[in-house]
Amino acid sequence: MPDYSPGLAGVPAAKSKISYLDGQKGILEYRGFRIELLAEKSNFIETAYLLLFGRLPAAAELRRFSADLCSHRRIKYRITDLMKCLPEHGHPMDALQAAVAALGMFYPAKNVRDPEIQSNSSVRLIAKLPTIVAAHARMRHGDDPIPPRDDLGHSANFLYMLTGQAPDPLMAEVLDVALTLHAEHTMNASTFSGLVTASTLADAYTVVSSAIGTLSGPLHGGANEQVIDMLLEIGSKANVRPYLEKKLADGEKIMGFGHREYKVKDPRSSILQKLMPRMFEQYGRSPLYETAQEVERVGVALLGSKGIHPNVDFFSGIVYEKMGIDKDLFTPVFALARVVGWLAHWIEQLKDNHIFRPTEIYEGEHERQYLPIDQRP
Repeated sequence: MPDYSPGLAGVPAAKSKISYLDGQKGILEYRGFRIELLAEKSNFIETAYLLLFGRLPAAAELRRFSADLCSHRRIKYRITDLMKCLPEHGHPMDALQAAVAALGMFYPAKNVRDPEIQSNSSVRLIAKLPTIVAAHARMRHGDDPIPPRDDLGHSANFLYMLTGQAPDPLMAEVLDVALTLHAEHTMNASTFSGLVTASTLADAYTVVSSAIGTLSGPLHGGANEQVIDMLLEIGSKANVRPYLEKKLADGEKIMGFGHREYKVKDPRSSILQKLMPRMFEQYGRSPLYETAQEVERVGVALLGSKGIHPNVDFFSGIVYEKMGIDKDLFTPVFALARVVGWLAHWIEQLKDNHIFRPTEIYEGEHERQYLPIDQRP
């Protein structure tokens, strides 16, 4: 009987050149570049090019890639009409998944091994996801969608479509860094889900829709929402220690703490935390951050010896909250970034594709007798 690993923990499912993670040392690399270096010197679009094509672009290549993305930001009016028919109280992740699945009907791309189709599908998805998220966010409140602006960068344009106001440069810069940090993270649940779908030779829109569905689960993409709920529930710094001690005594998790891979502080969390003083200086301090700092201090004292430290979700929600982004949009914003990683793995999977077909350990009965319905107890 083969060994059984619940959740496939520690079982290699693919070989990849896209990203590298060392959880003991707190190292994350995209294509060999440390995440700290990319967050400081690069931007999301350049990082997207790196992840998709394996190298940093030359200046002309980056201009062409940026122009291609810009030209594909708009969405068909029928996609907008589809989202208008969805329940107003529905979660934005469900709306995003439905809209992305529908995109594939407007842009048939079944020959998935064609490099041109791979490139066109990737550009459309990266460009259109922000428009879909912003449009649905406005329509569910009774407002008209705001068309994208060609003169704004990727992150600034998303905030503009969301609010109707062009953001100041710092706000756009912080969001751009956050998207860079979330763009890729090795073999996580949503990437694996996308790879399983990709291995059947499904198109990119189906692959990304599958990954979005996986990301929507609270054990994967929804943790930053729950961090905000936790900080609001705690209320003040004075309540932190008794709150955390009770949670741990009851066998419950501290939201935003711990990671399947990292046994030290998530490097992405540290990068976000370093951005906060600049945000607070310009936009005012956040009471949530004051509480979060104390949660980190007490939480590390209680759990650090077990290798449990703050992860990227611990601070990302505070950043988005300060930007005025609704809490239930935190995970869709995550998807705007991670779509790049999903697509990079999709392209890589197709180079030497094998359909995923794991086995299972059967624990049921054998040779049971079939009884007619009138004889069954």
